[in-house]
Amino acid sequence: MGKRIYGLVGLLLLSTNAFAHGVVGDRFFPATLMIDDPFVADEMSLITVGTLKAPATDTTPATRETDYGMDISKRIGRNWGIGAAAAYKDFKGEDGSSSEGFDNVDTNVQYQFFKNPDHETVSSLKLDWEMGGTGNVLIADKFSRFTPSLLFGKGLGDLPDGMKYLKPLALTGVFGTSFPTHNLDEDSGNTIPKNAIWGFTVQYSLQYLQSNVKDIGLPRPFSRMIPVVEFPMTTPWNGDSKGQTTGTANPGVIWFGRYIQLALEAQLPINTASGKGVGAIGQIHLYLDDIAPKIFTWTPFSGVLGPTQPK
Repeated sequence: MGKRIYGLVGLLLLSTNAFAHGVVGDRFFPATLMIDDPFVADEMSLITVGTLKAPATDTTPATRETDYGMDISKRIGRNWGIGAAAAYKDFKGEDGSSSEGFDNVDTNVQYQFFKNPDHETVSSLKLDWEMGGTGNVLIADKFSRFTPSLLFGKGLGDLPDGMKYLKPLALTGVFGTSFPTHNLDEDSGNTIPKNAIWGFTVQYSLQYLQSNVKDIGLPRPFSRMIPVVEFPMTTPWNGDSKGQTTGTANPGVIWFGRYIQLALEAQLPINTASGKGVGAIGQIHLYLDDIAPKIFTWTPFSGVLGPTQPK
């Protein structure tokens, strides 16, 4: 199997960016699985596992991809952060073919430039670097990709009291463009596209409902749950698939404690080019800045920043 046919599935299945949690005003934003959010933080996804089947093409069979990912991010200042991630990919075709190995290492730097507690709003800029040639040659591309992006988060806690049950809602989103360092695929001679990487999430925080709107008596663990739907999308700017958006709708739930977060989502392809059937993705995520703030929140420029979640 040629590794190039899996590029689309990999983008949809499991991004290797480091995802950050944060607090702005009364709003706690969890780390989401597919859509990067706008906070810098000290944290680690201990493991993220996802699976989705790609449909058959004229030259390849229907193939199931299963990814095992891990990432870590670290604040280096109050508004600056860096991160790194890696993923092991396993492909199994319906014709009995298979391929597996590590994808390229991904690194990033992020700057959180705006935060408004009264309106529960935050924005940041991020630059991702997929380091070409660092993964298995059967799985990963030899060339690199650079992806600058704009990220935002907005809680609806500033809505009028007449809409109080909408206040627990929050939105996050991202828009960026992936620039490959090569223009042509060495094997096929096809154009390697520049891709718009975009999407958003819709979240409803039951903890916010209980604490800031009305205590409806939800016991734990339900009072620490956030139902969420993520919409990760990719649209090529050029190449043979120019303008053909692919992506998934990911309904699921996130549970967060003080030190750990658990998440599980379904993956529903938005069209036949995006995948086949229903996939799934789950994650175990550690809040390092809350586990050991004196160790993990030290920065070279701002000293010890302290935990994200107030006690």
